[in-house]
Amino acid sequence: MTRLFNDPAAFADEALEGFAAAHRRWVRPVTGGVVRAGGTPAGQVAVVIGGGSGHYPAFSGLVGRGLAHGAAVGNVFASPSAQQIRSVARAAHAGGGVLLMYGNYAGDVLHFGQAAERLAADGVEARTFAVTDDISSAAPEESAKRRGIAGDLPVFKAAAAAAEQGLPLAEVLAVAERANARTRSFGIAFSGCTLPGADHPLFTVPEARMAVGLGIHGEPGIGEEALPTADEAARLLVTHLLAELPDGVTAPAGERAAVILNGLGSVKYEELFVVYRKVAELLGDAGVEIVDPEVGELVTSFDMAGVSLTLTWLDDRLEELWRAPADTPAYRKGAFGAPEAEAVARPADGTGTVADEPADEALPDASEDSRRAAGTVLAALTAIAGTVDTHVEELGRIDAVAGDGDHGIGMQRGATAARQAATTAYGLGAGAGTVLTRAADAWADKAGGTSGALWGSILRALGTTLGDQEAPSADRVAAGAAEASAAVRRLGGAEVGDRTMVDVLVPFADTLSAATASGLALAEAWDRAAGAAESAAAATAELLPRKGRARPHAEKSLGTPDAGAHSLALITRAVHGVLLPHSPNQH
Repeated sequence: MTRLFNDPAAFADEALEGFAAAHRRWVRPVTGGVVRAGGTPAGQVAVVIGGGSGHYPAFSGLVGRGLAHGAAVGNVFASPSAQQIRSVARAAHAGGGVLLMYGNYAGDVLHFGQAAERLAADGVEARTFAVTDDISSAAPEESAKRRGIAGDLPVFKAAAAAAEQGLPLAEVLAVAERANARTRSFGIAFSGCTLPGADHPLFTVPEARMAVGLGIHGEPGIGEEALPTADEAARLLVTHLLAELPDGVTAPAGERAAVILNGLGSVKYEELFVVYRKVAELLGDAGVEIVDPEVGELVTSFDMAGVSLTLTWLDDRLEELWRAPADTPAYRKGAFGAPEAEAVARPADGTGTVADEPADEALPDASEDSRRAAGTVLAALTAIAGTVDTHVEELGRIDAVAGDGDHGIGMQRGATAARQAATTAYGLGAGAGTVLTRAADAWADKAGGTSGALWGSILRALGTTLGDQEAPSADRVAAGAAEASAAVRRLGGAEVGDRTMVDVLVPFADTLSAATASGLALAEAWDRAAGAAESAAAATAELLPRKGRARPHAEKSLGTPDAGAHSLALITRAVHGVLLPHSPNQH
C-alpha cells in the first residue's frame, strides 16, 4: 500500500514537485507537468505525452532526448486537464507542431482533444493519438476501444525518435499509427493497488488465484485463474499474444519483435527475470527474434502485484526507431553525440520553473440582480463541495467495484477548486454567469479525468445560459440544465442506458423543464427533478456499462450504481437545500 503521503488530494502535485527537483538535468517543471530541461530544438515536432499519476515512470519519467519533449501529469489515475496539457504543449512547442499522445481512456480522449482545439486557436498545429495495445479490453474487431497500457512506451518512443530525426508532424503521426497497429499487450495480477489515503486495495484476488487481463488503473481483471508458476505465467502471456498477430504478420516464425516484460508495481526484478527467461525461450521456440528487450517497471499501477507482456512486431523502420538512443530520468538507451543546446531561456532564478500564464481577472459587467443571484450560486457550489467531502470515500468505493476508484478524490479536487474560484469571482463582484464559468474552468482543471471535463461542461453551460445581466428565472435555470445535458452528451458521447451520469442528467433536466413549464417555482421544480435524479441513479445498478473503464468488467458492476450517476444525484439534492431559502418567485 501507499504509506508515505501528506494530504491524499495533494499527492500527485507533491510527487511531481519532488520528481522535478530530483531530475533537473533532464526536466524542468511547467504548469501542468514537465518539459525537457534543454527545451525542444527549433523546428522539431514536440511529442507531448501524458496521463494520470500513479504509473511512474510513465509519464514524467519518459521526458528527455530521444523520447518525449514534455509530459502532462494528472491526479492519481485521472487524466490531466485540457489546460494542463495546453500549458505543457505550449512550453514544449518550438515551431514544428505538437503530437499529443496518451493511453486510450475516456478522460484522456476528452482532455487531450480539447487541448488540441485550444492549441489550434493559439496558432499551434497539434494532433492527437491514443495508444490501444491491451488485447484484453476489447475484441480485435473493436481494437479502437482498447486501453493503452505498457505498449505506451514503444509507441511513444517510435514517434519521438521520428521527431528527433526532424520528420514533419504528419510523418511523426504516421509512425505512431504504424507502431500502435503492430503493438499488443496482455497482463495478469495477484493483488490490487491501494491509493494514497485508502485503507484497502481497489480489488482483491482470492488466495492461490490470479486476475487475468487487467488494466493499469486498479481495474480488476476480466477473469480469474489458478495461481501459476513463473513458467506457467510466461506461457499464458506469450500464448495470448501469439494468438493475435497484427496485419502483415502471418506467422511469428522469422519475425522480429521488441519485447517488454513490465512490472506493475510490487513484483520484484528478480521475479521478472525468472518469468522473462521462459518468455525468451517460448518466443525463440516460435521463431521470433527478440530485439532489445526491456524487463522492469515501465508503466506501473502504484503497488499492484502483477506483470504484463508487450510485443511490438518490428519492420526495418520500426526497428531503427526502437534501437534509437534515448536519455530520460527513467529510460536510457544508447548514446547521443554532443548535448543539444538549450532552445528556451531559463528563468533568472535558475529554477527552470515556468510561471503560470497571467490570469485574466477582468470581469464582464453584471447587473445588481445577477450579482445577488451569484450569492446563491456560490452557496450552491459550497454545498456541492460539502456533499462531495461527506461522500468522498463512498464514491471511491463504488467506483472501485469495476473502475479505478478515483471518482471520489477527483470530485473532491474539482468541487473544492470550483468553490474557491467562485468565492474569488463573487468577491470581485461577478455576476451569476461568470461565477459559474470561473468555477467550471477550475473544476475541469483541478479534477482532470472524465468527470472533470463533464462537470466543467455542466457548469459552463449553466453559466452561459444564465449570463450576468438578468436575475435567473426558473425557466432560465431549466434551460441551462437542458443545455448542460446536451453538452455532456456531445462531449462524452454517452446516451441514456450507457450507465453513466447521462442516465441521471437527462431525466433531471427533462423533469426540471417540465416542472417549470407547468408553473412551479424553482425550489419545488428542482425538488421534483432531484427525486427523478435519485431514482435514475439507483436504477443504474441494473445497467451494464457501455462506456468508460468499467466496460470490460460489465458483470462486476451489476448491483452497484454508477459512481458518476450517484454523485450527480447527491449534488442535485444538496443544491435543492440551498434553493429552499433562496428560490426566486419568477416562473
